[in-house]
Amino acid sequence: MRLILILRNVFRHKLRTLLTVVGLTVAVLAFGLLSTVVEAWYAGAEGASSARLVVRNSISLVFPLPLTYRQKIRQIDGVRAISTANWFGGIYKEPKNFFPQFAVDAASYLDLYPEYVLSEAERKAFLLDRKGAVVGSKLAATYGFRIGDTVTLKGTIFPGQWEFVIRGIYSGRDAKTDVSQMLFHWDYLNETLKARSPRRANTVGVYVVEVSDPARVAEISRAIDAEFRNSYAETLTETEKAFQLGFVSMTEAIVVAIRLVSYLVIFIILAVMANTMAMTVRERTAEYATLKALGFGPAFIMGLIYGEALAIAALGGALGIALTFPLAERFASAMGSLFPVFVVSAQTLWLQAACALAVGLVSALFPARSAARVRIVEGLRSVA
Repeated sequence: MRLILILRNVFRHKLRTLLTVVGLTVAVLAFGLLSTVVEAWYAGAEGASSARLVVRNSISLVFPLPLTYRQKIRQIDGVRAISTANWFGGIYKEPKNFFPQFAVDAASYLDLYPEYVLSEAERKAFLLDRKGAVVGSKLAATYGFRIGDTVTLKGTIFPGQWEFVIRGIYSGRDAKTDVSQMLFHWDYLNETLKARSPRRANTVGVYVVEVSDPARVAEISRAIDAEFRNSYAETLTETEKAFQLGFVSMTEAIVVAIRLVSYLVIFIILAVMANTMAMTVRERTAEYATLKALGFGPAFIMGLIYGEALAIAALGGALGIALTFPLAERFASAMGSLFPVFVVSAQTLWLQAACALAVGLVSALFPARSAARVRIVEGLRSVA
């Protein structure tokens, strides 16, 4: 009986219910998208390996490190493998077409990143072509890159027109793998620099180090930095996750603002929902008094109000969650490579559901208490 009454009450004022559900749907949807944006901001750090270290110049990433450091780092106890990477920063056709490009020591770099899944044939073709490059599947989809295409980048850090041939398209081992990068040969960059700008040759941006035991990362980091202490290019060694978080910290204020906005949206819809339930209770005061006169207790009346609020919240929350997936996909497509990983996580879905549930419960709290305290005489007086 109670369930029938709840369902009838939910759809008694169809327009009001519809508007409330729409508002809640939009709020839950906005909360989900904003939460996904925040998660995407930290995706690089979350996907980092605990067994990889990044060695950079202690002053700034702007200053490179000598190529001679490679062998010295390799000889430090606990270092299993080492590779190099240089941020390139080229422009593809227009400045707005931004995507990460790295000049890497191809063979060792791919060995260090097994999460970049590349077919054996594509890997071999890439390693054999000095001008070869591999791109992530998301980057290829964004710009329509295909194997065999020639891509020209206009250098900014390294001036000039640089031509590359796409030799492979890698996919991600899991959803958190960055598939929006372009990797090409450091040798190609270095040989060109020897001819154009010899002083900039034989240097690298960072060294990527794989350690044999993740439990020793702090010890090995200190050993690497101690090796080059008091040299003209001292190093700062940190875990890959810490390195990624260093970039995120530069935009920490934006992340905090997005979080606040996401919770503000839920608070606003909570206020709207609470007002809706308060109006409902005022309109049905006589009905609740009649139920009391028939012997139904305060708990039954409170159950009706809570049930109605939760039903509306469940409907709006379910619609909001369902719409999150297609809109997140469209948003990620529109953003291109700005967010390398943009996936709606299970945690976001649970938070959306929890927010919808909280809105239903809290919005009915005071109206339900008010209805439960209605006196029969005062309630029936409004009938006359």
